[in-house]
Amino acid sequence: MVRNVIQYPTPLSVEYATDVRLFDAKLFSLIEDLKDTINENNLDGLAAYQIGNYFNVIVVKQDEDFLEIINPRLIGHSGSVESEESTAYYPGKTARIKRFESISIVYQDRNGEDKTLKADGDLAILLQRKIDYTFGATFIHKMSKEQKEQFENGISQTQQADYCPRTFMRDKILMAANIVTALIALIFVVSFFVEDTSLLWQSELYGAVTVVLFDVIYFFYAQYEGKKYVGCGSCQIGNIIGTVAISLLRLSVIMGLSYYFIGSV
Repeated sequence: MVRNVIQYPTPLSVEYATDVRLFDAKLFSLIEDLKDTINENNLDGLAAYQIGNYFNVIVVKQDEDFLEIINPRLIGHSGSVESEESTAYYPGKTARIKRFESISIVYQDRNGEDKTLKADGDLAILLQRKIDYTFGATFIHKMSKEQKEQFENGISQTQQADYCPRTFMRDKILMAANIVTALIALIFVVSFFVEDTSLLWQSELYGAVTVVLFDVIYFFYAQYEGKKYVGCGSCQIGNIIGTVAISLLRLSVIMGLSYYFIGSV
């Protein structure tokens, strides 16, 4: 089945791709979708991230055949070369990127068998580009600060005024919540080295309320930003909910441990 290829301004996740553990029909279906999408869009390869899937899977086209690469790891490289690259994420845009000239990778095939591959030239560059996607990155992350600014300025000039920005105010709210959560975890650790933990437990309760408040603000403000910038698709709502859920789950685990060890004392 042909899938939609994610394009700018929809942001890619900055999280790592998830390694494949089950080599089953679900994986095989994903691989076939990648092949169909490559053929439909006349591409030289795709990472699963590019079609919105979080598995660590890459498929590249070689003549009339396909190379299926699962859970790739770069284990060696040599030389360097500059290449003029394009990517489906930034359609119509190119950039000169410095890459390794030759690389060695280990990976698994669809049967879960371990494989090794040495590549140079165009194949080495292509594999490096696709492995970037498994880290939630594009070639823009390989640019110098000056290159990046120039490239982003070129993008903004060709996008509508209300394009989706690369950074959001909601990210600062989330950072604040993460900092408070880290402080709560630190207080929990400190509690093992003091006798009177009542004040520490009270501090953790205040901190937990603060984190929940930040998460609520984040949830609603993130939706506001999504509506403000029409370039941000509705798919971002799922990311917002997931981010809040992870934050609250992390807080719940820390507070649960704190209550067991110091709150119930």
